[in-house]
Amino acid sequence: MDDVTLARAVHVLAVIHWMGGVAFVTAVVLPERKLALFEAVERRFSAQVKVSVPLVGLSGAYMAERLDLWHRFVEPAGWWLAAMALLWLLFMVILFVVEPLLARDWFERQSTNDPNGTIRLLQRAHWILLSAGAVVSAAAVLGAHGSLG
Repeated sequence: MDDVTLARAVHVLAVIHWMGGVAFVTAVVLPERKLALFEAVERRFSAQVKVSVPLVGLSGAYMAERLDLWHRFVEPAGWWLAAMALLWLLFMVILFVVEPLLARDWFERQSTNDPNGTIRLLQRAHWILLSAGAVVSAAAVLGAHGSLG
């Protein structure tokens, strides 16, 4: 097994963990409409995904460097590479900036003042993030196999 194959395996497994967790929270936890359940699951998942999302970035950057793919990120046919990087960056900002610095206080205030509205907003945001992740993941598989140009 070569280093790129190992990096690809790490990359795919970390994406599965990350997106699988987003899918679980979105499709299983949030429809229960119980903020305490959401908080408990999200707290545990957040700690885990703070490992898997950086692993996705590190393994992706390693493959891009090792295979000299950086130029493809700005080519029209490589739009899916740029989409992966942008989605990764969005989640990094959410995990390491928005959640710890902004969302905790907001969540406490909102969940006390309007628990139903808070759940609805969380559901919408999670469905948008999950949909973006699904589209980008599908594009990445198709693009990696030469089906997107």
